[in-house]
Amino acid sequence: MPPVRNLLLASLPHKAAKLLLPQLTPVELAFGEVLYEAGQPMREVYFPLDGLVSLLTLVGSRLALEVAMVGREGMVGIPLALGLSRSPMRALVHGAGTGLRMSKASFDQAMEHTPALRKALLGYAGSLMAQIARTAACNRFHVVEARLARWLLMTRDRTGSADLVMTQEFLSSMLGVRRVGVSEAASTFQRRKLIEYSRGRIRIVDHAGLESACCTCYGDEPAALPPWRPESSAAAPPTS
Repeated sequence: MPPVRNLLLASLPHKAAKLLLPQLTPVELAFGEVLYEAGQPMREVYFPLDGLVSLLTLVGSRLALEVAMVGREGMVGIPLALGLSRSPMRALVHGAGTGLRMSKASFDQAMEHTPALRKALLGYAGSLMAQIARTAACNRFHVVEARLARWLLMTRDRTGSADLVMTQEFLSSMLGVRRVGVSEAASTFQRRKLIEYSRGRIRIVDHAGLESACCTCYGDEPAALPPWRPESSAAAPPTS
């Protein structure tokens, strides 16, 4: 059986993982793709390999705020594991990459007949709830710079990359702040040589420095991912 890059699947006992893999289909996760819309049925679940998905809560008909993110550590569609059939949030791909997809029918069978998967998913559901609660507190009590640092680090850890593709407009939408606030925070980090930013591309160049600039919310959730860093600290500037 080939190694699985999704950490949740990789944590399963060999026998359980071997039973699941034939039910999983490789998929491309395209930036901006909506996997679920709030209130709509969930017909598949997704295990990201190197892509990243934002979970957004909707306010009114137009505003959306990110409350959690899912990467290689978890699964998109966790409400299905809790007995819900409709998504309470919008699931939006904000980091293009790849993943593994499983139909709802296959997932329901796996949950029924694979106790190890059920246990792993219930544990992950708890950590995701903790992330949502921590994000709500962070958005209320911490300044934009600390929140941006946390968001960049959480994205880094889940994608396993120091190179991030995103615009200031997108960041302002995810953090629920004005674009000028994101621009000022990003400019501060760039002056302090913590990041390099060019045409919608961000590269973290001082990982320890950015972690120091972050609030205590980073890594404070139960079962949080350990900080990811490249093997070499040398980093070329982003391509223009």
